[in-house]
Amino acid sequence: MSTQNPHDDDAPLPERARSFGAAAAGYAAVRPTYPAEALDFLLDGLAGGFGERRLRAADVGAGAGALTVRLVERGLEVVAVDPDPQMLAQLHVDVPGVPTFVGTAEHLPLPDAAVDLVVLGQAWHWVDPAPASAEVGRALAPGGRLGLLWNRRDETVPWVAALGDLLAPAPHMAARAADPQIGAPLVDAEQHTTGRWTHELSPEDVVGLAASRSYVLTAAPEERQRVLDGVRDLLATHPETAGLERIPVPYTTTCWRARRP
Repeated sequence: MSTQNPHDDDAPLPERARSFGAAAAGYAAVRPTYPAEALDFLLDGLAGGFGERRLRAADVGAGAGALTVRLVERGLEVVAVDPDPQMLAQLHVDVPGVPTFVGTAEHLPLPDAAVDLVVLGQAWHWVDPAPASAEVGRALAPGGRLGLLWNRRDETVPWVAALGDLLAPAPHMAARAADPQIGAPLVDAEQHTTGRWTHELSPEDVVGLAASRSYVLTAAPEERQRVLDGVRDLLATHPETAGLERIPVPYTTTCWRARRP
């Protein structure tokens, strides 16, 4: 049996950031969406600065499109950017009609002042914040906005805390999400955390959610199996989840927004 610490961050960050594509369909099936309250915070007051035209948005680190679809539902004109072509292929299936581009926050395939909103869901912790902030500022029109979102499991619930012990992220990743560094030319960063909401999954889908984590995807096979077996055992034995056919996974969403003068 491997003695590797499951919380170690041995895989280089670019490898982990691009690890999702091999499991794109499974990732899309089990990852949660984003609540209306989070979108309200990101979009509040933005439309008034751009007249009657539709707002233009870039979903960066879009993955399979969980946030993209919420922006489309709000009537925005959206393009999706991701470093992984496999994830963008899945986005084409799930959110047809949205233009997609391979790229990163540090190297956006967009003209200057091309969009009014740049959003990153579960993604800013992968970026180099200084060049990413500068590049986002370049791509935003004056008065535009950067929006960052992180869905966080609510570990005040005992079984979710136990799951977190199995799936705790590398410490520097958690720190980046808790206090994201947003640099020039972006200003006036504001933070908001939503109320609790739930994402309902079958027990095996909760295991699939664990399997979609980057450090599980890049772990050695025996370590990956150990983690997933631990999740199955937790769900089967914990008094809050044992015997349930559908498990409500509780979340809050932490959101940040910053302005491009």
